[in-house]
Amino acid sequence: MKLVLFDCDGTLVDSADIIHGSMVATFREAGLPEPAMEATKGIIGLTLDLAIASLLDRPVDAECGRLAERYKEHFIASRHLPSFREPLYEGIAELIETLAGRDDVLIGMVTGKSRRGVQRVLETYGFERHFVTIRTADDCPSKPHPAMVLECCAETGVDPASTYVIGDAVYDMQMARSAGARAIGVSWGYHNRDGLLATGAHAVIATPAELLTLID
Repeated sequence: MKLVLFDCDGTLVDSADIIHGSMVATFREAGLPEPAMEATKGIIGLTLDLAIASLLDRPVDAECGRLAERYKEHFIASRHLPSFREPLYEGIAELIETLAGRDDVLIGMVTGKSRRGVQRVLETYGFERHFVTIRTADDCPSKPHPAMVLECCAETGVDPASTYVIGDAVYDMQMARSAGARAIGVSWGYHNRDGLLATGAHAVIATPAELLTLID
């Protein structure tokens, strides 16, 4: 049995615009310099307090926590706007359906997104029945800590050596390596191929369909 653990933002769905808009609104409201889009993309995948601390270039402190709470409020408010979109990347729906049809594969998710945000994505695309184990920013320490992967492995009874972590960020690769899992980077997300390889990716795929050739 194999366990395939997907990151969410930048791997399954393209949420950069909505994340960046919420981050800009949070910083603007606090009178802080607004982050550039590339800076925001660089921290997607971390839990909010660490992400904000990284954008501010300082350790996590009480203000980072307050800003994280305001970010959540801005993000939740944005869900009610007509412009709200977290589209699936091309080929992801087909990939999930194919993997779900295999008797030797279990599917899970390891993400810095909130559990509420994950539930919305799963419900939107009808994936609830396919993801048998999920760990979010509400459950575990931030990536690259290996807890998300190790807890999913423990829950499903699959050894880390038979587990594949699929993600677009260097934090995903570091987390996978720390857990003893296979690290598979994707080139369609927010971090670049060279960075993924430098932080331990066993492979970097250019299309979702390529993953099927790696899970033998």
